[in-house]
Amino acid sequence: MQELSEINGTVAAVIFRNDENGYGVVKLELDNGETTTAVGCLPYVAPGEMISAEGSWMTHAQHGRQFKIEQCSRMLPTSAEAIYEYLAGGTVRGVGPATAAMIVDRFGDKALDVLEMQPDKLAEIKGISASKAKDISAGFKKQAGVRRLTEFLCSYGIQPIFALRMFKFYGNSAIEVVHENPYILASSHIGASFAEADSLALALGLDGDSLNRVCAAVVFELVHNSGNGHCFIPRGKLTAATSQLIGVAQELAEDAVDKLCETGEIVCCTVAGLDACYLSHLYEAETYTADRIKAMCRAKDGGKVNIDALIDRLETANGINYAPMQREAIALAAKNRILVITGGPGTGKTTILKAVLAMYDELELETYLAAPTGRAAKRMSELCGMEASTIHRMLGAKMSEDGETVVFGKDEEDKLACDALIIDECSMVDITLMHAILKALKSDCRILLVGDADQLPSVGPGNVFSDIIRSGVVPTVRLTEIFRQKADSRIVRNAHMINRGEHPDFNENSGDFFRLRRMQGGSCVETIVELCKRRLPENMKIPSNQIQVLSPSRKGETGTANLNKCLQAALNPPDESKKEKLFGETVFRTGDRVIQIKNNYDIVWKDKLGKSGMGVYNGDIGTVVEIDTASEYLKVDYEDKVALYGFEMLNELEHAWALTVHKSQGSEYRAVILALNPVAQMLLTRGVLYTAVTRAKELLIMVGDDNVAHRMIDNHKQSRRYSALRIRLADENT
Repeated sequence: MQELSEINGTVAAVIFRNDENGYGVVKLELDNGETTTAVGCLPYVAPGEMISAEGSWMTHAQHGRQFKIEQCSRMLPTSAEAIYEYLAGGTVRGVGPATAAMIVDRFGDKALDVLEMQPDKLAEIKGISASKAKDISAGFKKQAGVRRLTEFLCSYGIQPIFALRMFKFYGNSAIEVVHENPYILASSHIGASFAEADSLALALGLDGDSLNRVCAAVVFELVHNSGNGHCFIPRGKLTAATSQLIGVAQELAEDAVDKLCETGEIVCCTVAGLDACYLSHLYEAETYTADRIKAMCRAKDGGKVNIDALIDRLETANGINYAPMQREAIALAAKNRILVITGGPGTGKTTILKAVLAMYDELELETYLAAPTGRAAKRMSELCGMEASTIHRMLGAKMSEDGETVVFGKDEEDKLACDALIIDECSMVDITLMHAILKALKSDCRILLVGDADQLPSVGPGNVFSDIIRSGVVPTVRLTEIFRQKADSRIVRNAHMINRGEHPDFNENSGDFFRLRRMQGGSCVETIVELCKRRLPENMKIPSNQIQVLSPSRKGETGTANLNKCLQAALNPPDESKKEKLFGETVFRTGDRVIQIKNNYDIVWKDKLGKSGMGVYNGDIGTVVEIDTASEYLKVDYEDKVALYGFEMLNELEHAWALTVHKSQGSEYRAVILALNPVAQMLLTRGVLYTAVTRAKELLIMVGDDNVAHRMIDNHKQSRRYSALRIRLADENT
């Protein structure tokens, strides 16, 4: 093992600094008068800092002799000259070379003390207002706090980006919070892995067999599996997984489950012959949802309404003759407190929605429209001719003060004012969201659930729409007839064939459905890029911003990660006029098409009229319109609003020229290019192909191996989700 050396010096210049992983390269003026290059974990390093480091000397093939830092202590500069270098380097937001010079000229080597302890004195300097003085002091304190936290976490191998998030929620108490509960780092609002948090916990002295450690692992397993769609996990599977995760005896995991049940953090019960373990909020969500839906099924409405006469009036008013199944759906909506309508493309769901809206209007019912995503809500609004909202916005969703959970402004204490609620794209609604919806409804409110049960289930826990239908308890209308205006669409015809397990002739390239293996001499990726950049815009007059590339997978040559890199290079190449921000391995550039990948209720936005609001939701797609590296923010235009992202929030954005099929659910696009190459079998299912095809409105082009499409049609396997909603609905005793 190489012997460690020690060096002491002052940072003369920062050659390179990556604020996402903390890696830095600096020029050091050593105390002995020599100058050297030092590399290592130096989060937010700035000129003027004094460093005392242990490490080893190495020779870089390109850059020569360097000192590789293993551990170090850093001190703020103390001389006036060094303080100027420190402040002038942009370390403190709002302070550049000119302001730094004024501060140091006035306060000399006491400047940093003034910034921290007496910020009001800054306002004595001409050109610095009282409010600016306050902002400068706050920026300095934040930078100092973040640096202390980052140094602490980096010393245990935790990346600086997680320090930024910890500081955002816990401020100067963050180190204390981590000492009390290292596993807070693995919570959803911070985002470190369980392995990282566990490694830190052990390094801080937690015993490997500590019950607190095992409890944290049990909760992690339940949270992790809820992200895979499960509401509960059988106890045996849970304890076995926990044992394997952290290498403890399964008996200890059993003890941890018992303790968590006692504290109420989890709930254990027997359902469908399984010893089920739930996170307590998921148990509450599932049982409440079942009880409320059963109560709605028992209630009846419309007893005083002549339904046939009402439908006849609607036909006359709208100049339409409803098909028998459509008449039945309208009649059931008039009579029942809750109704499900499910059907594929072209089966008349929109016609029924418009009729039900007219019927509710005649009954003088205040009706709300909602959908899980912004794009779905916008489409619903356009089709129905009245305003529709995202479910989260309708419910007034926001983050709790501790940043760990979502709370809703509309609930049992402050209910929605509507008499009827229509929700579209219900296959995307998970159990926690359905729970929130039902809690916010008045006792006599009607609800109409609309969707396509054959599309992919929700990303979140549960299989709500399918479970409600399969329970047989809720009145359900299944639409199967394709209406005349859609019957000539090969997209619609092929989608229904795929859904039935039949194989379309993918070689029949005509109308609105085409299949290409690849263009002559090019790869699948090159073919997709050519279609997006030239062929469709030039030959079919479809602009690139109305084309959506879809893939079943994130990984591989035709996975979304690689496709987005290639599409960015082709559709938004670098240019001197475009600013960029490197975040991890992703380059964000002005003009980029991006997607929000998680709900964030705290992001500030402004609409086109200047009205401010908060909240951007999973699936929202926009365009990067501004990057400010000095102020460390990025702006995204979401058509109806412009949202502001601090650089520490960029993990919530991904490029969106290519999306996974799952991320595209709830949206429609003028043209869809579907990349099909062999990937993991679990991703090549009939449901994935059906969902992808039904995203296209005017044109669908499959690029790749059509044998993959045939294999997907034959693969109707569905991953089992541990959910008991169907059982609870069907069983009067649950």
